[in-house]
Amino acid sequence: MSTLFAVPITDAEAAAAAGGALLFMVVGLIGYIVSSLGLMGVFSKAGKPGWAAFVPVYNLIVLLEVVGRPIWWLVLFLVPGVNVIATIIVMNDLSKSFGHEAGFTVGLVLLTVVFLWILWLGSSTYRGPAALTPSAPGAAYAG
Repeated sequence: MSTLFAVPITDAEAAAAAGGALLFMVVGLIGYIVSSLGLMGVFSKAGKPGWAAFVPVYNLIVLLEVVGRPIWWLVLFLVPGVNVIATIIVMNDLSKSFGHEAGFTVGLVLLTVVFLWILWLGSSTYRGPAALTPSAPGAAYAG
């Protein structure tokens, strides 16, 4: 019998806790691989190295390059609250970079993994970084 925080637990309870932790790690790893595969396909279609999707911070840098946002946007992802807005903007740029509209952006925000796989395996083609393309004339107020 061992003690954890002065609460006696049996060896069977400790083994069950370790098994639960292992299961949680395996499920997390599978989720990470599945989501990174979709991002890998998007990077490959955009002419970027696919392996970059599996490297935690570098994948965000490559994603910013794909959509045409500057690298300093990494800072925005570190600020609570601001990171949600920055994510929506980047997903909108990703959607436009592949020729899709606002509806696809909603899908990317709410079901990111599914819509990344749709971008990867679907007929979408990369059209260049959307954030770098000028908006249509008359789209902004010219007051």
